[in-house]
Formats: sequence, structure tokens, C-alpha cells
Amino acid sequence: MKNILVVLSGGMDSTTLLYEAIALVGKTNVRAISFDYGQRHRRELDCAASSCDRLHIEHDLVDVSNLAALLDRSALTGDFAVPEGHYAEESMKATVVPNRNMILLALAAGKAINEGCDTIAYAAHAGDHAIYPDCRTEFADALSEALSLCHYEPGIVLWRPFVEKRKEDLVLLGEKLGVDWSLTWSCYKGGSKHCGKCGTCTERIEAFGIAGVEDGVIFE
Repeated sequence: MKNILVVLSGGMDSTTLLYEAIALVGKTNVRAISFDYGQRHRRELDCAASSCDRLHIEHDLVDVSNLAALLDRSALTGDFAVPEGHYAEESMKATVVPNRNMILLALAAGKAINEGCDTIAYAAHAGDHAIYPDCRTEFADALSEALSLCHYEPGIVLWRPFVEKRKEDLVLLGEKLGVDWSLTWSCYKGGSKHCGKCGTCTERIEAFGIAGVEDGVIFE
């Protein structure tokens, strides 16, 4: 890997991955891309921009919000209540945005090829597997094969170093890398503060607690 394009949502996982990419290849060889796909929690995009400004990383925000009309069966893009409770509960499947990762990673691949990046990084982790089909290792392996064929040799590498790591592992890694947690956003409800009740808030609170690290965000 020489030039890495990080798919940056603005959440704690992808922000940690951004710092990891910088540690690996240096700032001048890293850029980030974020997508506005009509998600109700658009505050994550502000966090993505803030982290890139802090790190002096080139950042592209791509507006694909018209996708929300096609993917409106999710609580993140449609007119449905965001469920509360633990992330592993069956109700959290309401937050699945159909095929989101394949769509966004395909767009990122076009950007990577256009900009001369050899690697796309995305931050799916082990805690995502139970709920999100497009965060599983099997999905990443299959998509990685496709990306290796979508350009001339050697093709695009799909880097997913967190796919077997737990959320608390990412907290500890982020601490080592100096991640500013206050510039990350997890809550799916889209308010001015983290609600502390939805699945992602619950998972975040749990991960920081297990890791024994103080979070930098404010909860309602």
C-alpha cells in the first residue's frame, strides 16, 4: 500500500482507520472520502470534515443523497423511528441501509482509480457482523476480489484491518494513535448531542467502558 483512500463516515471506527492509515504511509499519501446518502445523522459528516481539517488531509464530500429515495426502508434514510437498545438486538436490523457498503465502496473505487490511489480502506469491525451483512468477512473478501479486477494490474486493494477486531480494541488503538474522540459521531438519531440510547450510542458507551478510556463526546 502506497496511496490510501479512506472511506470516512465521521464515526469513531473510520476515524481511527484514518489515523491508522496516516501512521502507515504518512499524511501526504492519505486522502479521505465521505458520502451524504441522505442519512438522518448528517452530523457525522461535519465530524469527518473536522478530523480532516485537524490532520490536514484532503477530503472529498460526495452528495449521493438521491439514493435515499431508493433505500428508504432503513431507519437511517426513511421515515422510521431509530430503535433503542443494544446493538446486537434483532430490532437493530431496522438500521440496515440495503447494500450501502457495496454502493459506496464502488464509488470510492472510481475515485481511487481517478486519483491514483492503490488502496481503499473501510472500517467494518467484528461487532458489525451480526447486524450488517455487508460488514462480514465473506462480503469483504468477495468485494476485494472484484476490486482487484476493476482496474489494470495489480488492481485496487480493499484494506479492512478491523474486520476481526472488537469495538473496545478500536478505542485502545485510537488512544495510541491520538484520535480526538470529540470529533467523532456515533448516534443515529441526528440530534445535537448523542442520545445515549440507540444501538450505536449503547455500543460506544460499552466499548469505552470496557477499554477504560474516557470518551470525548457529550450525551443527553
